[in-house]
Amino acid sequence: MILIKDHIQKLTPISDEDWDIFSTKFEKQILKKNIPIIVSGEVENYLYFIETGIVRFWIRTGDNEVTFDFAFEKSFFSAYISFLTREPTNWNIQTLTPTVLWRISYADLQIIYKQTNTGEKIGRLASENLFITAAKRKIALLTDTAEELYLMLFKEHLHLIQNIPLKYLASYIGVTPQALSRIRKRIS
Repeated sequence: MILIKDHIQKLTPISDEDWDIFSTKFEKQILKKNIPIIVSGEVENYLYFIETGIVRFWIRTGDNEVTFDFAFEKSFFSAYISFLTREPTNWNIQTLTPTVLWRISYADLQIIYKQTNTGEKIGRLASENLFITAAKRKIALLTDTAEELYLMLFKEHLHLIQNIPLKYLASYIGVTPQALSRIRKRIS
């Protein structure tokens, strides 16, 4: 829970009274590698914080799985559109490594918004961060080469991407595993 508090404190100060309410609403989950967190067609009921581990976001297109994002330790994630709209998601999220999560339900988050002084501000700032991250990813996909995308991921998460299978990294940057192997060989 300390990691969550530290993350929130980076967004905005939180009083001990508000933290007491926040901290009672989070539930810890310990998941093994390759466990589905949400499956396409389900409604997302939780917002998650990763204490340790890596998760993968993917969609099925025909017979293929397309990886479109990863979430790493010390960050929040969810099938956020579904979480907000209360409609089924069209993507999947799964663990790629053994993962320790803290989750808060949609209903409990609404309680926090009503019962705390900082809840709505934290929610707004967290949503803005998710939007900024998604917008940067879209722009990078349109303007950066596959090599630049890989190097950015490598630079930001070097100690973690070693745990991501090559096929998922390749899908994430929009190339075949063979092309990614050539990129890795060229930059090493």
